[in-house]
Amino acid sequence: MNTYATRAKDIQREWHVVDAAGKILGKVAVEVATLLMGKHKPIHAPNLDTGDYVVVINAAKVKVSGKKAEQKRYYRHSGYPGGLKDPTFEEVFSRYPTRVIEHAVKGMLPHSHLGKDMFKKLRVYAGGEHPHGAQLGPKEGS
Repeated sequence: MNTYATRAKDIQREWHVVDAAGKILGKVAVEVATLLMGKHKPIHAPNLDTGDYVVVINAAKVKVSGKKAEQKRYYRHSGYPGGLKDPTFEEVFSRYPTRVIEHAVKGMLPHSHLGKDMFKKLRVYAGGEHPHGAQLGPKEGS
């Protein structure tokens, strides 16, 4: 009996649409990260990018629980003295609703070149419209 080893030529990518309207940010991020990594497939291998393409729609309608909207902060630094920026969730979400989902998903992916390749297969849209109807086929295309 031989052990099966996944090869790059065995990987077949699909397109998935995730509707974030009314869902909790973390739960959407977990679902998306699982699809991007390919953990839902029987051929999943941690050393290969076996994941699918994911389109997230209605990012502007995602929710957070508790007081995260006022208390959660997104830290970044310019590299210059005094260059720390720390906007709250509300500030980032009001200007760029897609970035909160991208940030949450990116933190759940591997922090390596493999994770960067997985992240490139993510498309996030604030509204319900997206230009990927042709990839999804006639049953899911919107």
